[in-house]
Amino acid sequence: MSANPPPFSLSSARLPLLVQPAGIADVAGLSAWLEAHRDWVTEQLHEVGALLFRGFGVRGVDDVEVVARAIEPGLQNEYLGSSPRVALSKSGYVFSASELPDFYPLPAHNEMSFTAQPPSRLFFACTIAPGKFGETPLVDFRAVYRDLDPALRERWAKKGLRIIRNYSGPGETKKDFFELKKWTEMFNTRDRAVVEATCAREGFQPVWKDNDRLALISHHQPVRPHPVTGEPVWFNHIHNFHLDAGHLEYFQVLKLRPSLRHLRYWALARALSAWKRRTVAAEDQAMHATFADGSEIPSAEVDAVIRAIWKNLVITPWQQGDVVVIDNASTGHGRLPYEGPREVVVSWA
Repeated sequence: MSANPPPFSLSSARLPLLVQPAGIADVAGLSAWLEAHRDWVTEQLHEVGALLFRGFGVRGVDDVEVVARAIEPGLQNEYLGSSPRVALSKSGYVFSASELPDFYPLPAHNEMSFTAQPPSRLFFACTIAPGKFGETPLVDFRAVYRDLDPALRERWAKKGLRIIRNYSGPGETKKDFFELKKWTEMFNTRDRAVVEATCAREGFQPVWKDNDRLALISHHQPVRPHPVTGEPVWFNHIHNFHLDAGHLEYFQVLKLRPSLRHLRYWALARALSAWKRRTVAAEDQAMHATFADGSEIPSAEVDAVIRAIWKNLVITPWQQGDVVVIDNASTGHGRLPYEGPREVVVSWA
């Protein structure tokens, strides 16, 4: 830790580091201190992976943006991820974290890991505390890498990975439950030339299909070194996009919180995955992942990755006004199903 500790109360927790008022207790004071001590924030993020600021009176999206810009002035607003999001701030730099239904779990992941330049920082904030559950769990993907079977790590690295995504055309009605967006919603344009330029920049292979549909194919390695520390990080979206990932993830949710509701959704996700595997070719799935040569990644291996993630998952209940800052190069985030009201917003840089 820095020689001159900040005027805050700091927890000893590894992830996230809890930061609470002890001399500075408002948004203006917090943002001013953070802007003047960005090196301290960077140091903590590289070591711990995430900081949780609690009790500083953050009330809405404008406050969230003030805190985020104090740490990283260069916020971004291009979003090439899979979750539907809505811009909430007038500036267009604070979004809803996800517009997916409340029963839908989001497996922990590094934001936009499949792009050429993923965000370096994420800023999540809770403006309406969940009625029940709805946490944004965190996971250190350096620890996940260490906990995975070396033989699995070597096999995935040797074979390489491929992500397949299929999107409806602008004039179509989405018919696939697993398709979360149209390509016009992904790229915010109907201009194919703009789409193809973005794909070239990001390493996506665009494949135009009948009815103005679009497939995106991309190839990846499972591990990236941390850009500053050099530590190996399990850094990919295979456990999100693989056809069996949904029911494998929901099984972990069911074990964590046994309920009839979760049992029903796990059974439904499992049945849908089995039906889609029988009726839709891999290349036409809304989302899927294979080895680079097109061969299937065994479901058991995807399950092993998900179990390693859950072994290292840290689940912290939201409180209204919380702001979580994440080093996206090392630390992933997800979303657990919830009931009742909930608003969690996000910015990134």
